[in-house]
Amino acid sequence: MKLNKKYLFNIVLILALTFVAMYFDLKDDYKLAMQALERMNTFNMILVLSWGLLFTMVWGISYQILGAKYKKNYSLLEGINVAFIGNFFAGITPSSTGGQIGQIYVLKKQGISYSDGASLLWADFIIYQTTMMIYVTILFALRFTHYVNLSAWFWIVFAGYLMNVVVIVILYTIAIFPVFYLRLIDKLLNVVSRFKFFKKREAALVKTKDTITRFTKEIKHLSQDRVLIVKCMLVNIVRLSLHFSLPYFVARGIGIDVHLNQFVDVMALSSFVTMANSFIPLPGASGGTEVVFSLLFRGMFGALTGAVLLLWRISSYYIPMIAGALIFIVFKNRQDHQPDSEDHQDSDQEDPVELLVEDQAVIKEEIPIVSSIKKAEQPA
Repeated sequence: MKLNKKYLFNIVLILALTFVAMYFDLKDDYKLAMQALERMNTFNMILVLSWGLLFTMVWGISYQILGAKYKKNYSLLEGINVAFIGNFFAGITPSSTGGQIGQIYVLKKQGISYSDGASLLWADFIIYQTTMMIYVTILFALRFTHYVNLSAWFWIVFAGYLMNVVVIVILYTIAIFPVFYLRLIDKLLNVVSRFKFFKKREAALVKTKDTITRFTKEIKHLSQDRVLIVKCMLVNIVRLSLHFSLPYFVARGIGIDVHLNQFVDVMALSSFVTMANSFIPLPGASGGTEVVFSLLFRGMFGALTGAVLLLWRISSYYIPMIAGALIFIVFKNRQDHQPDSEDHQDSDQEDPVELLVEDQAVIKEEIPIVSSIKKAEQPA
């Protein structure tokens, strides 16, 4: 029950921070926001609320493409399950750290080993992060001069962008110069090991070397399959386009007069929200996401910014996360009722989330690389 309490606390924290942020954003324009939502027709409401499900399913296509490398006839449904379940665990853990554990657990149950699952996640992360930074760099180039003087908060966004650039640079230089990084880490550990509180120098060094070795191997292996890279990049372009364009369609749906020539502006601002989230380590980047969204979009959406924010947040975060939780429960129940399931015994007496965490220690012990993969992928 310890884990359940931990996740329950995170969920309560997410709801509380979101409520506080939404309260301050809506308190002055509450009536206008509610009137706009009431005028929204049923079709537009369904379209907007299902938008987050759509780009999460598109994410599943990437897993289907990559999963086919490790398992014959790996299906799209299996890939979509990995996307939604990873989205759920990432959404309720600080800095999305639980997403990878959830995903590699599901991949193992689908017939992909821990080591292959770790390689798959690395490949997905590398391709996604590269595609996202190319995409956001283009948006920055198109709209940087326009927004740089809009608000002092924009520099926080730009700092988030630079942080993601640094991540990409480090990842690729590790692949090119692994020996340099191994020597650097060894020297750092030598310095840190002089302090009494750091007693596991050798274990840390072994795990770090394993992470770098596996990552370098995966980069080299991935670079040989250019067709796969192009396919996954195209899928990620679609996914990012859907994600970044959602506020535009929400605004149109509630009657805000946004023109087609503002479409790129909306996508740019939406991508800036994602960049700013790099500084928010809370589960789901709750509270900070709402504040940044409001600050960046108020100049465009005016008094109805709160209404757009409410629907955008529900669609892009809450609905996919709830769907991921339900999919995980169904997935676990199906696994438990399979005659050959490893977890069949005692499955009826244990909570599915507890069962997942029992495997975390095994996963981290066998595949230390998993805990090193920090996802920037989870929708804000």
